[in-house]
Amino acid sequence: MGVLLNAAFVGMSSGLLDKKGRVCIPSSYRQALSAQQNPFVVYLRHALLTPSLEGFGAQVVQRFLDAQTESDPFFTAAHDTDAFAALALSQELAIDETGRVRLPDDFIAYAGLKDGVTFVGLGVKFEIWDSAQFAKVREERMEAAREQARSREQGRKP
Repeated sequence: MGVLLNAAFVGMSSGLLDKKGRVCIPSSYRQALSAQQNPFVVYLRHALLTPSLEGFGAQVVQRFLDAQTESDPFFTAAHDTDAFAALALSQELAIDETGRVRLPDDFIAYAGLKDGVTFVGLGVKFEIWDSAQFAKVREERMEAAREQARSREQGRKP
């Protein structure tokens, strides 16, 4: 099943982390969540490869669970590792009527979130970064994207 355009997380958006640990999920991201599930819930987890948080909807959780039913959940270490990464590290969080979600303290600490946060859309998921940390990452990702584009262009030339 493909991702519907109205259910994709796209673009980047800045926000603020308030003193109570709340952030406002961008409205386009809330629209994507509502296309996938209950619009007042978001799943967040520690990103495994970066000091950031990953957010996604119930559709991603369901896809993971469907894939896991095809493996033996009782006798494989790989299953338990995948389930830990996808489920145990995740939390289902309520989104209030104004679009805010209260981030758990350990999530804030893990991602090093301060005042400014940046939301980064990646299709079926999004990231939440400390804005100061993401500034450098954004430049690194832009350079990597440029390099990929150059490489593809070189591959097309006769």
